[in-house]
Amino acid sequence: MKRIVLTGLTIFFVAALFGQDGGAAAGNPVEVGTPNPSDMEDGLPQQSLSEVSVDKFEMEGFWHSDISSDSGFSVARLFEGGPQNKPPIEGEAELNIPDTKVLGTRVDFLKRGYTSLFITADRPIPVEGLVKTVSVWVAGRNYNHRLNLLIQDFYGRSFEIYMGRLNFQGWKKLTAAIPPQQETGMNGIVQQNYHYSNISGLKVVGFRIDCDPMEAYGAYYVYFDDLRAITDLFTENMRDPDDPVDDW
Repeated sequence: MKRIVLTGLTIFFVAALFGQDGGAAAGNPVEVGTPNPSDMEDGLPQQSLSEVSVDKFEMEGFWHSDISSDSGFSVARLFEGGPQNKPPIEGEAELNIPDTKVLGTRVDFLKRGYTSLFITADRPIPVEGLVKTVSVWVAGRNYNHRLNLLIQDFYGRSFEIYMGRLNFQGWKKLTAAIPPQQETGMNGIVQQNYHYSNISGLKVVGFRIDCDPMEAYGAYYVYFDDLRAITDLFTENMRDPDDPVDDW
């Protein structure tokens, strides 16, 4: 008699477990930790990610290099060439945008020591949308120097993001991930103010190379090409064309 009762209770709980909401008992497997799309709340953030060109380093005199006069002197100029294996940006081929040059920088060190080389644009380059990543192709000549991305946020505040070491041969794509802004919209790298939906993004100022003091001697060469960003253009694509612009 006890055996029959236990068996009946077991069947009851198993049926209750698999019979809820037409789950596994109805032939619909449910993965643990995977949200059901039908249960997701409306109004969740939507994205429209696109890869965009920030600068192709085709304009002579737009980029400059600078180093402390106590450490050495530097010069920047354009050269023909570039990495051959970089994928094209979708939809850009038919635009016939020039892409034949790279930016080269030479540094002549006067002494060993901790020093930094700055490669900056003539003016900060704006990138629309909510920027997720910024990438650039670099030929670092296998030195143990460190590359940092210099940016300005929505409020014009300056930030730097580490991109990687230059200890590799040939061309390599280095990428910096932009941290998402905090919910308050005031701290961190802010790219959007909820009061102004028609303005978003950040500005690329340039790069800083922190030199390894053990390799900061003689002449050093570094080359850059194809500065790009992956950005969320959902807000820009959904912008109301009748909304007046606050620029007066």
